[in-house]
Amino acid sequence: MSTIQVQAPGLLTTVQDLGREGHGALGVSASGAADPIALRIGNRLLANPENASALEMTLLGGTFVFPDGAAIALTGSDFGANVNGVPLPLYESLEMKPGQSLRVGPTVSGARCYLCVGGGIDVEPFFESASTHLLSGLGGHQGRALRKGDMLKTGSAKSQAKGGFRKRTIRRTALEALLPRLTLRVTSGPQAQEFSEAAWQTFCGSAYRVTEETNRMGIRLQGAAVARDSEQELVTEGVSLGAVQIPPSGQPIVLFVEQQTTGGYPKIANAISADLASLGQLRPRDEIRFERVEIKRAIELLREQEAVLASSELIQE
Repeated sequence: MSTIQVQAPGLLTTVQDLGREGHGALGVSASGAADPIALRIGNRLLANPENASALEMTLLGGTFVFPDGAAIALTGSDFGANVNGVPLPLYESLEMKPGQSLRVGPTVSGARCYLCVGGGIDVEPFFESASTHLLSGLGGHQGRALRKGDMLKTGSAKSQAKGGFRKRTIRRTALEALLPRLTLRVTSGPQAQEFSEAAWQTFCGSAYRVTEETNRMGIRLQGAAVARDSEQELVTEGVSLGAVQIPPSGQPIVLFVEQQTTGGYPKIANAISADLASLGQLRPRDEIRFERVEIKRAIELLREQEAVLASSELIQE
């Protein structure tokens, strides 16, 4: 088993896997990688299980030392990573020599970059997941974001790699099919009928700016107010990942990976599963739009995305 030494943690770096589904009734949201596609591809590049835990960096990366060396892959957004000033490519398996330092800078594209390591990050699971849930202080490394001086163990996940380090890359045509979108496709939400056709035209016909208050709990938007026909209070009910709530201000809030598990604001729509990873790459001041689709089309889009991810031609050696 090897280690990673954290010399500088970056703005917000946490241990994440694909989350802990099925515990909403206990008030525990799934958490997990904000961009699960990037995490899955990074693990595929290293022949890890797709759910192996990795480091998720937000807006500004950190500096990490590999005393024993490691196989790594950087995926997600470009954070200008380098070793000794030499830039490192995204979406390729890379070999860190013993004692080398990886420096990951500020983003030059989206919101999150993933540092995947051969064998994953070794932390104590909570509800069978390594993901950090920041609001509750559970999971991950001591339930918190990384700090300078932290030492992380790696290599506990059962790797499929054989014969030592192997160079792997993702096929560019596949990567292009999986790139994040700024037009988010949505299906009708549980309270869709409480919004008039004019409200829907406002919602789908306007551009919304991601605000500075955005975090892993929710993506707050600013733009044209969406009016609700009824002012009647709602009974608090369960909410899902990607639900688009409309509070009294009319400014949409998209619930994200650490969302509360219940809520009382009406939900006009829900981001489709195929576009959830795109939410994870939204930065403050990014501008997005919404496109309404039917459930049948949402299922087709998810199947198409999963077919790309499952393809034997996704990774090339």
